[in-house]
Amino acid sequence: SVMPRLHSQLVGLKTLLLNVSRAVTHDVLITFSPTEGPSTLNTTEKGKAGKIHLPGEIFQSLSTQIVLVMVTVLNIQQLGMFKEVNQMGQVLDNTVVGITVGNTSISGLQDPVQLTFTHRQLPHDVTTQCVFWDPSKGTAGGWSSSGCVTQPGDKETVCSCDHLTFFTLLLNPALDSSMAQALMAVATAGCGIAMAFSIFTIAFCIFLRCRFRFEETLCINLGLHANLVGSLFLLNLAFLLNSELSGRTQEGTCKVLGGFTHYCLLCCFTWMALEGCQLYLLFVKVLGIYIHHYLAKLCLIGWGFPALVVGVAGVIGSYGDYNIQTKEHQVIAHLCWITPKHLLVHYITNCGYFSLIFLFNTAVFCVVTQKSCSLQGTGAVQGGPKPWKVALVAAGLFCLLGATWALVFLTYGISSAPVLYLFTILNSLQGIFIFIWLVVLYYPKTKEISGSLSHIIRHEKTTTACQD
Repeated sequence: SVMPRLHSQLVGLKTLLLNVSRAVTHDVLITFSPTEGPSTLNTTEKGKAGKIHLPGEIFQSLSTQIVLVMVTVLNIQQLGMFKEVNQMGQVLDNTVVGITVGNTSISGLQDPVQLTFTHRQLPHDVTTQCVFWDPSKGTAGGWSSSGCVTQPGDKETVCSCDHLTFFTLLLNPALDSSMAQALMAVATAGCGIAMAFSIFTIAFCIFLRCRFRFEETLCINLGLHANLVGSLFLLNLAFLLNSELSGRTQEGTCKVLGGFTHYCLLCCFTWMALEGCQLYLLFVKVLGIYIHHYLAKLCLIGWGFPALVVGVAGVIGSYGDYNIQTKEHQVIAHLCWITPKHLLVHYITNCGYFSLIFLFNTAVFCVVTQKSCSLQGTGAVQGGPKPWKVALVAAGLFCLLGATWALVFLTYGISSAPVLYLFTILNSLQGIFIFIWLVVLYYPKTKEISGSLSHIIRHEKTTTACQD
């Protein structure tokens, strides 16, 4: 029973052993492929496999007369090895090549070792990177490119490294330079416009609260909207400051700016969740709810909880310089954000947190839409708004609850340029959408509030009272 388990663990591991004299001055050439393993150069058809070039310098520096050269080709998908935490790139053909010469560690070579990885024509949104496995990176090891130079080609990539270890070729998602610059321009312009409309929206909410201050539900709703728009204003401001100042600031300043940007993003997500909670209370728990200083407590959650999360992330040193690169490894933007070493913080506090909020808000939105359609269809709400206004209210709720942010789940890497443009434009202009939605929903306001949400709430309260 031991032998079958051992055999299953060694599937995908192929090794070539060569005895080489240290007096040899010429270079050693070896080929390898994921299916055939390593072999001498003349046994594999040219162009079908990768190549390894070992310089003569390696053998001249060894003390023994005869040395053992071992080249190992591993299929890490079958072996379950060399898995980095939060790895962004994909290992080419799941293949890792290990090279050892003798029993000593070899590094600092003047004439580097060259590995040629063959591959198909790669998409435009993928860049290659030569890496080796560094056991000291992180807690469980990881890929590093220190000491390696990448020479990309159409159908092969040459890796020149000054040491011997386990090597592979990572396929990383990368931005096209022109596309990245266009996205940055669209985002910058959209943020400027959104900040202006955010100010208009906050002023409009304050005006309505002063005019109709005796209507408690309306004032709470407007207070929620104003806080959400305020968080969007701060997020847009943080992005503009980040794109303008990052790369030219001190390390400490960059950490503060990265934490501030993260805080504004979490505030937006939190206020979107509170908007969903308010809708839930209005439509599901219509009667019998009174919370003392309700809006003040919501503000404590909306602005306080993100501060707590950012404080913890800052203590563990999560913020710093973050670079956005093109597929040619050109840095197109410096941002102060969560560093690549702490991507787990990003996945938990941003991706995971928003995912929970999105699922909850989607459920609330479905309930609200279902009630609105059923009441409009049965004519239960007399004198209700026109169908186009109901549709606009639904679209506004869709935006208000953060549905446009869900597009980020469709933008893995940059596999979909149209989705990236759509995500950038919609979220940059979210403040404009909310402003238009509030104007149509709440103004002009007559004795009977013309918004469809108010009609539904009023009808639900009446129905519940009659049932009681």
